[in-house]
Amino acid sequence: MSVVFGIDPGQSGAISAIWLSDGVPANTIHKLTETETDAREFLEGFDLEGSFAVIERVHSMPKQGVSSSFKFGQSYGFLRGLLIGLKIPFREVNPQQWQRAMSCLSKGKKNVTKARAQQLWPNIKFTHATADSMLIAEYGRLNIAK
Repeated sequence: MSVVFGIDPGQSGAISAIWLSDGVPANTIHKLTETETDAREFLEGFDLEGSFAVIERVHSMPKQGVSSSFKFGQSYGFLRGLLIGLKIPFREVNPQQWQRAMSCLSKGKKNVTKARAQQLWPNIKFTHATADSMLIAEYGRLNIAK
């Protein structure tokens, strides 16, 4: 069965997987605070045939330090390269685009996306680090993958 991966590439981001057919979460959520090898192994734990990924399109932020901007870009580039290397087709999406479609336009307030994820999947305990990736995956399932 095919999965849709949602990727929030920030340092406190995550990778989530949901089943393409019904939107049910497919596995535990992988937090990006773990190693790059762990991220690869998480993705390889699925049958990747027919899978698809949506990664949040990111850029440096005003007043963000040079070091944090570099780490942010490094994570984003690694995740894109990982998807390419594993031959997982993907699309990039702006935060405002997926948030608007998922009825959780946050304007920087993380509690908005966390509350929306909790509403959609009440049996999962979300953190700020995991809510966005699940919502990005669901956005991809509903708006891109079909």
